[in-house]
Amino acid sequence: MSIFKNVIAKTPGKSYVGGLTTSDLGTPEYDKLLVQHEAYIEALKKCGVEVTLLSPSEEFPDSTFVEDAAVLTSNFAVVTNPGADSRNGEIVEIESALKSFYKKFHYIKAPGTLDGGDILQAEDCFFIGISERTNEEGARQLKEILEGEGFEATIIPLEKFFHLKTGIAYLGNNKMVVAGEFVNHPAFDSYEKIVIGHEDEYSANCIRVNDYVIIPQGYSETKRKINEAGFETIELDMSEVQKQDGGLSCLSLRF
Repeated sequence: MSIFKNVIAKTPGKSYVGGLTTSDLGTPEYDKLLVQHEAYIEALKKCGVEVTLLSPSEEFPDSTFVEDAAVLTSNFAVVTNPGADSRNGEIVEIESALKSFYKKFHYIKAPGTLDGGDILQAEDCFFIGISERTNEEGARQLKEILEGEGFEATIIPLEKFFHLKTGIAYLGNNKMVVAGEFVNHPAFDSYEKIVIGHEDEYSANCIRVNDYVIIPQGYSETKRKINEAGFETIELDMSEVQKQDGGLSCLSLRF
C-alpha cells in the first residue's frame, strides 16, 4: 500500500445545501456540515498527510466532493469529465491545484464522462464503475490511459450503487471492504473480503490513509470487522455529507 503524503480537500460553500442528491434524508445543516468537514480535515492530518484546503466555490454546490474531478496515481493525474453538467467546471480549479504536484496529465474527453467516485485503485489494479455519472466511453478512455501506463483496469457496470466506491473500499494487504452487489462479484474473488451487511451499507465507503482507516460514525459492526482485520479506525460523524449522497472518500483527493 503506497504511503499518502498529500491530500486536497475543499471547504463546502453555503450553496452545498442546494446541491445534487438522490437521498431523502432532508436538507443539510450548513453549520453542522462545516464542523463535520473540519473534523474530517483534522482526522486526515492525524494520518500524517499534508492537507491543501481549497476555498469554497458558491457557483459549484457539489465541489466539496473533490474526488470526482480527478484520478491520481503516484506519477500522473487524470483530469475527469464529471457526468453531471452542473459539476463540469469543477475540473478547472482541481487541475490548477494539482499542477503544484504533478507534471504529467491525462484527460477524459467528451462524449466520455467520468466521476472519480467510480474509480477504485487496489495496488496495480484499477476498477472502473459504469454509473449514471461515468459512461462507457469515459470508462474506456480511462482504461486505455491506465493500461498505457502499465496498470490493469477492469470495467464494472453498476446495478444499484450510485458510484462504485459507494459500496467498496480497498484497505491494502489484499483486504477489500465490500457491500451489496460487490459481495459476490467475481471481480473481487481474489481479495480477502470484509463483508458489510445491508443495514450498514453506507459504511462500506471508508478510506485507508496510512496507519488508519477512517469510517463513518455509528457502525459498530463495521468498526469491529475492520479492527479485527488489523486496522486502527477513526470514526467521523458524516450525517450532513450523507444527505447529499457523499461519503468519506468523496471529500478528498489522496496521493
